[in-house]
Amino acid sequence: MDIFLYIVMFLFGIVIGSFLNVCIFRIPKGESLSAKRSHCMSCGYQLRWYDLIPLFSWIALRGHCRRCHEKISAQYPIIEALTGVLFVVIPLCCGGIGVESIIFCFAASALLALSVIDFRTYIIPIGFNIFILALGIFRILYRVLVEGDGVKAILPYIIGMFVVSVPLGLLWFLSKGRAIGGGDVKLMGAAGLLIGWKLIILALILGCILGSVIHLIRMKISKAGRVLAMGPYLSAGILIAILCGTQLIGWYLGLLGM
Repeated sequence: MDIFLYIVMFLFGIVIGSFLNVCIFRIPKGESLSAKRSHCMSCGYQLRWYDLIPLFSWIALRGHCRRCHEKISAQYPIIEALTGVLFVVIPLCCGGIGVESIIFCFAASALLALSVIDFRTYIIPIGFNIFILALGIFRILYRVLVEGDGVKAILPYIIGMFVVSVPLGLLWFLSKGRAIGGGDVKLMGAAGLLIGWKLIILALILGCILGSVIHLIRMKISKAGRVLAMGPYLSAGILIAILCGTQLIGWYLGLLGM
């Protein structure tokens, strides 16, 4: 039964991943997510339903358009497969399939999409931050109304909304946006409400480490400029914090003998 549920989660994940691809391509262009049918980027061929089966259609077509035979970006199956894997891995790491693990799955989906967009455009669309904030509010309401948690139990999440975002906001203001982007500040505020103050601090540390190391490698190998998009690295830090942040904090405190 568990295997069947995780197969369903994977299939649901690749469907979400297909929608993320639409968001990634259309949001930066200001295009509608629903009014325009999916089509080939090269010839404009409007895709039929059998061309839109997540992951499997790309494999069946061998990565080429059915009509003009131009290559279809590998981003489509990569995002779909990665989202499907996240929809399996997150419940496995978070105690099984439940309301909170599904909330984290949707949050991870938003983090994945905004990371690709930010990497390409250096802009995090505000809609993703609002979505993550809404997930945080929903999680708090669920814990209070369904699980019966009191104010003390939700206080870490309220603190989490401000503990990182306020210092980053001050840095943004003093540097006039040169040191950190406004979207990054909003992202950490929204994610802080979702995962709490301990995990959001960990996410910031991990994101800064990943950003520094990976971007230095990119500057050396691919001659990338000094300016980097922090969204992908902060998102990676948030995702790691969701998956194993509690264990990492416990391990670190154990090293300190605390």
